[in-house]
Amino acid sequence: MLLPMRPKQTFQSGPARSAVSRREFLAASSAAVLAGTLTSTKSTAAESSAAPKLALNGGEKTVKPSAKLPIRWGEPERERLNAMLGQDSLFYWKGPQTTLLIERFQKVCPVKYVMPCSSGTAALHIAVAAAGIGPGDEVITSPITDIGTVIGVIYQQGVPVFADLGASTYNLDPADVERRITPKTKAIIAVHLCGNPCDLRALKALADRHGLMLIEDAAQAWGAKYRGQPVGVMGHLACFSLQNSKHITCGDGGLVGSNDERSGPRLQKFGDKGFDRVKGGGMFESFATNYRMSEPQAAVAAAQLERLEGIVSKRARLGNLLTERIAGLPGVLPHQVHPEDRCGYWFYMFRIKPDAFRCERAEFVKALAAEGVPASGGYIPVPLHRNPVFLKHGFFAGRWPVREFGLTKMDYSKHQTPEAEAILQTGIHVTIHEAMTEDYIESVAEAIRKVARYYAA
Repeated sequence: MLLPMRPKQTFQSGPARSAVSRREFLAASSAAVLAGTLTSTKSTAAESSAAPKLALNGGEKTVKPSAKLPIRWGEPERERLNAMLGQDSLFYWKGPQTTLLIERFQKVCPVKYVMPCSSGTAALHIAVAAAGIGPGDEVITSPITDIGTVIGVIYQQGVPVFADLGASTYNLDPADVERRITPKTKAIIAVHLCGNPCDLRALKALADRHGLMLIEDAAQAWGAKYRGQPVGVMGHLACFSLQNSKHITCGDGGLVGSNDERSGPRLQKFGDKGFDRVKGGGMFESFATNYRMSEPQAAVAAAQLERLEGIVSKRARLGNLLTERIAGLPGVLPHQVHPEDRCGYWFYMFRIKPDAFRCERAEFVKALAAEGVPASGGYIPVPLHRNPVFLKHGFFAGRWPVREFGLTKMDYSKHQTPEAEAILQTGIHVTIHEAMTEDYIESVAEAIRKVARYYAA
């Protein structure tokens, strides 16, 4: 039986309402889609071939050589050293150079009590001793820091407890600090890593609520500001380093300061073998080591302090500019600084999300280096408690008396700080210093964008 033929369907288009068969419409549509696809493919291929080739693959470097950090001392330091050479004594106590250093330091960090000393590590040991840390006392601090942060704690027979960090601030997470407070906790050491101020308001509130001492490790934070205030004034004690790599230096040296009437008067004694030079008398009521600074060191450091604001303000501007230029880049987490704070950027660190890229961090860093970016992976190899000396609890001739005597049950092999681990595995360190220009930082940012886009998953 023959079926009746279906009337031809028509589709009306436009004011002329021209008739087109369904088959003709579909054929035309398919051709248009295919043509569009081919055009898109050609466009993508053209864009890919037009995209800058990575320097790692033979392309042109994005970053041209920057200005090298110049010699950081000169006539101001020479003037102070010449004055020092005319003195009849180079001893620190009441010495003209040390006195000037203290006066200038107090303008930067307005604290009542100050003890200049031989290193930032010495400053931290003095602070811990002045805070009254003794056998078995716990001190909560950062797992990503120089070991000098905890050397003084261990030498006082205290127990470092490592809290986890903020994902992009790289500073103590106050919530995790609170979780780790026990009846044995006596202090918190807040490390302003890279010169980025910790959340001091939250940490000070914790310290006050639990009757703890708050010590600021500002070794990397010269000139940094928390909510407009200089770092070092909110904690009970503040420690600074003058080691050669810091913003200002006298080769090696440090300062520890305090406004706290309990610990402040103890600073001088704990940096000077326990000898009280204010009271005198030759009798020792405290036991301490010798961390004194000499007049030649103080002379250089006093001159360096006059350079500080120019150095830090420049670094802060450059670091913030880099953040602005890479913010919003998929898979990249810029260095997080509170908008009301000033970070001194002893160095800059950003993180990459592993699942956002078709390469490992090592390859990403290699590509950045090829572009001319002064970059390296991470900061320290592992969190402090992952170092062999902690895993073996072998601080004193391979032993740890406070653990052997039952004053602590700390087992660093079981200590967990997952965010700190992740930061070190995904962080990328970028050098920033005051001799660099804004144009140079713009090119560094462009190189980061170039590499990130190339490897984007």
